[in-house]
Amino acid sequence: MNLTIGTVALSVANLEASLTYYQRHIGLRLHRREGDVAYLGTGGVDLLRLAEKRGARKSFGTTGLYHYALLLPTRTDLALALRHFATQQTTLSGMANHAVSEAIYLSDPDGHGIEIYRDRPLQEWEFVNGCLKMSVEPLDVADLFDTLLHMPAQPWDGLPADTRMGHIHLHVSNLAAAEQFYCQLLGFELMMRYGTGASFLATGGYHHHLGINIWNGAGAPPPPPDALGLQWYEICASAAELPQILMRLEAAGVPLTPQNTGWRLADPAGNPILLRS
Repeated sequence: MNLTIGTVALSVANLEASLTYYQRHIGLRLHRREGDVAYLGTGGVDLLRLAEKRGARKSFGTTGLYHYALLLPTRTDLALALRHFATQQTTLSGMANHAVSEAIYLSDPDGHGIEIYRDRPLQEWEFVNGCLKMSVEPLDVADLFDTLLHMPAQPWDGLPADTRMGHIHLHVSNLAAAEQFYCQLLGFELMMRYGTGASFLATGGYHHHLGINIWNGAGAPPPPPDALGLQWYEICASAAELPQILMRLEAAGVPLTPQNTGWRLADPAGNPILLRS
């Protein structure tokens, strides 16, 4: 099984303000705009879809997006991004060394969580009793910036073209139900549990394509219809594996709505998904 995360679709209160933030601070490019909807990325596939919802506000204590994560190709790219954030005085939410990756955290103007990270080489990943070791340690910023010592000064040109959506992390209402849905029906594998409140799932031996947590409370409700937040996110499967996934979902009674590019469905917490090939 080989599943990946594709485009993440968000609602925003002010599209112009969001476009300014994502282009000036994050380093994404505007691919196209269709009225109150804009698509951004790094010149190839769409990474983000932003739809304006005037007057809407962010909800708290609900299911939905915790953060989405943009994966950079190299450690040097991460250092260049951090230097750019410093130059632009971009507010950071945090930085961390996760043993398998190094990450920078931010929030956009509407409070949507963003992670920008790079993966450590696979040979550096550690396994303890057969389980992948992931941790939350301080990021060594000085060591990260050392990667730039011998690089000639160059203007910031945005995130590199081969940046991709590395993973997404969601608030859910029931961890066991979410694990069962994503693993047994969609085909993800449990990579590790973080305490009793979060799980990390992946395919192909990756550290995680999907994080799920109950940090907003067990039984947290979905956000109200007029709230800002996650509109949907793509789970991409191969053309050979997609029919098997659809059969499992139909057998389990999961409602599926055909779309031009795939099938719309929701996880047990109500988080909307676009399943596509």
